[in-house]
Amino acid sequence: MKTIKFHKTECGVDFLLNVLTEKDIDYTDSGTFDTDYFEILFFKEAKGILILNQQEIELKAGSIIFISPFQKRNWRLDPNNLQLTTLVFQEAFLNDFFADKLFTYRLLYFYQLVHPLKMNIDKDEMLKYCSLLTEIKMELLASETDSVHIIRSLLYYLLQTLNRRYAKQYALSLSKPGNNLAFHFKNLLEIHIKEKQRINDYAEMLGISRISLNKAIKAQFNTTATQLLKQRLLFEIQNLLLHSNKTINEIAYELHFSEPNHLMRFYKTQTGQTTTEFINSMTNIPRKAGTNPAKNLML
Repeated sequence: MKTIKFHKTECGVDFLLNVLTEKDIDYTDSGTFDTDYFEILFFKEAKGILILNQQEIELKAGSIIFISPFQKRNWRLDPNNLQLTTLVFQEAFLNDFFADKLFTYRLLYFYQLVHPLKMNIDKDEMLKYCSLLTEIKMELLASETDSVHIIRSLLYYLLQTLNRRYAKQYALSLSKPGNNLAFHFKNLLEIHIKEKQRINDYAEMLGISRISLNKAIKAQFNTTATQLLKQRLLFEIQNLLLHSNKTINEIAYELHFSEPNHLMRFYKTQTGQTTTEFINSMTNIPRKAGTNPAKNLML
């Protein structure tokens, strides 16, 4: 399966960020692919579905979709009912301009494993967000010495406003953490989940006790560190089952289960399904890589 990598814009600004429309990329091809950058898609008109990881998401006017790097997606959209604006950026862009290196992990809609990677807004809200994106695009196309500061302020406002809106839609807390341990833990999960499935490993990497880690996770996410780890491991298993063509034995080996039966027992305990039942239930998700809908994408 193809991974689309971000290339810096050719529009005069050396940023790992761009604003695109349906004219820049074919969102109607049925191929499965992923990218190495973040995407936020604002649909002014849409009819169809997006298969994102293990979710089938209905798209319509007013939909906003949040996609993190390396999430598998497959577009099934009507080309005659499609108008959208997409913000794409690499995490390195944010790290260059924001002091907070955990910024993307604080945004509730990225790396989200529990709630939908979508929210719905009304026409006026959509116009407001797209107006901000238009301003960013104008600064990219006609950059001046202060464009970097304007882009940074517009982007920060946009991402934080979306975060507030997402939190409201799904009744999530926006409380400020007492420390960064919970977000560091989520970051480490993204990096190490394939080889480390013990909470003690993460506590050791963070230089704290297991009790302190659990306390930080409970305060920030109202769950346990073990439950977050299990959710992320389950997500990884499902991705491999659907998109890798690997056998259960190969997946168990890759994820450091001592034997395939232990993986299957873990999966059944977490979901109530066998791995075979899960695959059979996901009939709309192609398991083999198809053509690449982003093959002509100019970033």
